[in-house]
Amino acid sequence: MDMQLLKQILNSVAANETSVENAAESLAHISFEDIEYAHIDHHRSLRKGFPEVIFGQGKTAEQIIGIIEKIERQENVVLVTRIDPEKAGKVVSRFAGVEYHKDANMIVLKKNEIPKQGKGMILVLSAGTSDIPVAKEAYITANAMGNHVESVFDVGVAGIHRLFNYKKLLDSASVLVVVAGMEGALPSVVAGMVSRPIIAVPTSIGYGASFGGLTALFAMLNSCSSNVAVVNIDNGFGAGYMASIINRV
Repeated sequence: MDMQLLKQILNSVAANETSVENAAESLAHISFEDIEYAHIDHHRSLRKGFPEVIFGQGKTAEQIIGIIEKIERQENVVLVTRIDPEKAGKVVSRFAGVEYHKDANMIVLKKNEIPKQGKGMILVLSAGTSDIPVAKEAYITANAMGNHVESVFDVGVAGIHRLFNYKKLLDSASVLVVVAGMEGALPSVVAGMVSRPIIAVPTSIGYGASFGGLTALFAMLNSCSSNVAVVNIDNGFGAGYMASIINRV
């Protein structure tokens, strides 16, 4: 439940349009709701400004649908991450207004247009085409959280001149999410070009010595550019979420 819905219920009671009993029923699960296989945190929007996000990996389609049914009653937007096409197909057939983003393995359910809360533009960059799924996860997350988001893909250090073509766009961003696998060098390069916060996302893309993204992770953690912070391997969602929080300040 977000602040807007809470105020709507209270104002309705104050105007004698809703009974105290109906309002109490609406607020009965304002903290959390136990549905046996999940404790749904309905209070999260009030605390953090965005509802609980459903991590689809490891859940059945039926569990995901059950959680969505509870969340969408109280929220304008529901986000599901790491959901495969088979499960997504069942969810899409169950709810209206659902968008499945196959390239990012994400579902977005919107009941109404999401109001813009960000104060600037978030820019998502990927080093390679193979990094796009993780970059898209960041892009969709930040967009669903009410931000103006732009993206540029495949501008890694092997052809660094491609990045320089977007210098004006880089300078206009409030926060940048930079996604890279292999040796993970792109965030350091971008951070050296701008005065904004860089959220670096290592991906598991690369040959054997990339160790499933550990090489890129360590490179980003050891960046000599001071405006770089790093999230976990392949965690586009975490990067998009953090970029959104920064963009609200």
